Amino acid sequence: MLIVMRNDATADQIEQVCNRIRQLGWMPNRIPGSMRVAIGITGNKSAIDPQLFEPYEGISECVPVSKPYKLVSREVKPEATTITVNGQDIGPNTFTVIAGPCSVESREQVLVTARAVKAAGAQLLRGGAFKPRTSPYSFQGLEEEGLKILAEARDETGLGIVTEVKDTDKLDMVAQYADVLQVGARNMQNFSLLQAVGRLNKPVLLKKGMSATVEELLQAAEYIVSNGNFNVILCERGIRTFETVTRNTQDLSAVAAVKRLSHLPVIVDPSHGTGHHWGVAPLARAAAAVGADGVMIEVHPDPRHALCDGQQALTCPEFKTLFDQLCPLAGLMGRRI
Repeated sequence: MLIVMRNDATADQIEQVCNRIRQLGWMPNRIPGSMRVAIGITGNKSAIDPQLFEPYEGISECVPVSKPYKLVSREVKPEATTITVNGQDIGPNTFTVIAGPCSVESREQVLVTARAVKAAGAQLLRGGAFKPRTSPYSFQGLEEEGLKILAEARDETGLGIVTEVKDTDKLDMVAQYADVLQVGARNMQNFSLLQAVGRLNKPVLLKKGMSATVEELLQAAEYIVSNGNFNVILCERGIRTFETVTRNTQDLSAVAAVKRLSHLPVIVDPSHGTGHHWGVAPLARAAAAVGADGVMIEVHPDPRHALCDGQQALTCPEFKTLFDQLCPLAGLMGRRI
């Protein structure tokens, strides 16, 4: 159930309703809104009788919620959510471009890339210090040394950092450096990790699993939000199909579906979505046209010698060309970069 408070409800009235929810053995979840406060109830096993809250002042209405992903659904919060990262808004009025190398390989590599994507216009810098790889013999990342290099790039360029956390053991370390914690596709249903990042007051970028449905993605997001962290950005990064020409199949229909079902922002990763540098720009442009809130692009100064996923990385000049193409497309969609 969703309890919608009147826009003139006092803080004391809101707290009284929250206390009543706790007394009944459930969890109140205050949902930020532009005009008024709403309180989502979780932990109940069956429908809730609205009469339980009839004596309480300040309530506008009690709304039943049918979706299993209660807190991330538009039933609970009809208006789209905007998340601010390092002064940059990610949401319905903006088109955010995140760019950088798949993995941190060296100080020079990251700084060269960060300067180039900043000059081109990117708002956030991506880079992996911890790399969950299919093969145990592949490059696994520079770990904390990589995080320190990313922090240096942020200090120099002002770009916020998006970097992956792959387990709860390293979460506190990564959170010290990151502006956005990325939960990768392989960890989309790592429920302990989802709950742990939900207890932190730091934005989370949640990637859709390679074989996950839209509803499974939204329920994974619910794990984070139900632990108190509403700053969740969803990411469509391609799904595994029978196609072999591309690494994955970029499911842009999922963007439209997520926007219809959830208030959370959703971005597209065309680098993993195609797995080839030649497919990144067309799919990034398509993401802007389909209504995504941004894209995440892999960029490397020398992709042929990259230690990870060089075949899907753009060079710095190629990224600049793509960014210049995205600006007018975003404008046509009523968004600003």
